[in-house]
Amino acid sequence: MKNFTLKQLRAVARVAELGTVTAAAERLNLSASAISITLKQLEDELGIKLFERTESGFKPTEAGREVILAEAQIAAILGELTEVTGALRGGQTGQVTFGVVSTAKYFAPFLLRAFQATHPKIEITLKVGNREETLARLADFTVDMALIGRPPQDIQVEQQEIGPHPHVVIAAPDHPLARKRSVSAISLSDEVFLIREMGSGTRLLAERILSEIGAVPKPGMEISSNETIKQAVMAGLGISFLSYHTVAHEIEQGRLAMLRVEGTPVIRKWHIVRNRKKYLLPSAVSLWKFICENGESFLPVMKTKKF
Repeated sequence: MKNFTLKQLRAVARVAELGTVTAAAERLNLSASAISITLKQLEDELGIKLFERTESGFKPTEAGREVILAEAQIAAILGELTEVTGALRGGQTGQVTFGVVSTAKYFAPFLLRAFQATHPKIEITLKVGNREETLARLADFTVDMALIGRPPQDIQVEQQEIGPHPHVVIAAPDHPLARKRSVSAISLSDEVFLIREMGSGTRLLAERILSEIGAVPKPGMEISSNETIKQAVMAGLGISFLSYHTVAHEIEQGRLAMLRVEGTPVIRKWHIVRNRKKYLLPSAVSLWKFICENGESFLPVMKTKKF
């Protein structure tokens, strides 16, 4: 690789533009001797003459014109770089990788659509997984931030509460318990429960809450998808304990029934979290601020109080 500099290329371009070393030196705030030395050094480095010295001034040779073209292209690229870095610095462009637990996928896309309406040049990659997968992505910096229920204890994170996260017991609309005005926790012990896979935050919460309210349901199928659990419940294969935000649409349509179990709904919180050790570019900071300020408005509203 040749050892020439952008300063040398600029000197060639200005001499060609203005016709004399003196004029180029004034434009570049350098001495005429400095420009002459620069031209000689570059010609020696390239091994070819860049200018013809004529009575009417310096005229670039074919090699000189190539150098001038290269300087113009570099100047254009640097101009674009200045604009891009300015936009990045202002948080108006860039890329963000956003992690969400699978339960949040029912409202997170609407949140991101609203953000991109005001930040159309920021590209977002959405990573969906269960709690265990999402926390692993936070730990290894695969995601810039994540939307989860309970913040992790073994990762140092910045966190912000977004809004309420209710959990309910659901059944098929024709289930006998769906017609009851009140369902005792103990009566759930006769029911088959459909549960999420190991590593799911919903499963961890369900096991803890059911134990707290004294319900010891019969273990049913282990299913790794909220959608599949909903379909299985509709088919009458059992009941389940899921986030209301997962089933709100089906409950409104009458395809699922929310059981009036004593002590439910169980209200937890949604959080936006990020690994403290991960540096956030301005584009990611823009998304973080947007979610902190507007996230709750995208959560499905549950009006029912505790049964």
